[in-house]
Parts: sequence; C-alpha cells; structure tokens
Amino acid sequence: MLFKSSKVNEFRLWGLALTMGGLLIMIIGMAGIVFDWGVIGQVIAAIFLVLGLISVMVSMGIYFWAGMLSTSAVVIECPECAKPTKMIGKTDRCMFCKTILTLDPELANTNKPVAKE
Repeated sequence: MLFKSSKVNEFRLWGLALTMGGLLIMIIGMAGIVFDWGVIGQVIAAIFLVLGLISVMVSMGIYFWAGMLSTSAVVIECPECAKPTKMIGKTDRCMFCKTILTLDPELANTNKPVAKE
C-alpha cells in the first residue's frame, strides 16, 4: 500500500518521470558537442535531442490528459481522513491517505480484514 496512489496522481507521476527522463536524455546527448567529438558527436547530440524532445512532448500529452480527467472526476469525501479527493472510475484511492474508495455497492467491502495467525 506504500506505493499505491490515486489514478490522477499516477498519471502526473508518469508525466513527471517522462519530463525528467527527456531532459536527462537531452543533457547526455549534449556531451557530443561539449566534449567536441566531431561529426559523430553532432549526430549523437541530434539523435538524443530529438529523443528527449519526443519524451517531453509525450509527457505534455499525459499532463493534458490528466488535467482533462481531473476536471471530470467525481469529488468525494474520504471516510478515513475526511478530506475531499477526486475519484476516477469505479474504484480509486484517496489522494491523501491511500484508502481504497468505491461508489459501486457491489465492490464495497464493509468487513474489516481478519489478521491471519
């Protein structure tokens, strides 16, 4: 449960990872020009800059998609922490306390889990 989060936060995490990865790829690619590797360095820099640009553009699309999902998400109050959280789909997690939430009564689990010995 430590690494689980709400769907909106997951999309934002992937967008951030692609942004940072794309910028890192661009920085690595610039080594061909900075260290003066000649024509092959320029080719390497061009390839890495294009790959980094593609990664940043994909992350921009993911951020846009997450924003559009966030505007149409249902805002509910978490029963555990009492904070308002956005929910996408039938089940999601609280953005703050990571509690599993659902609006579908068939998927709701009202029983507390029993500890196995």
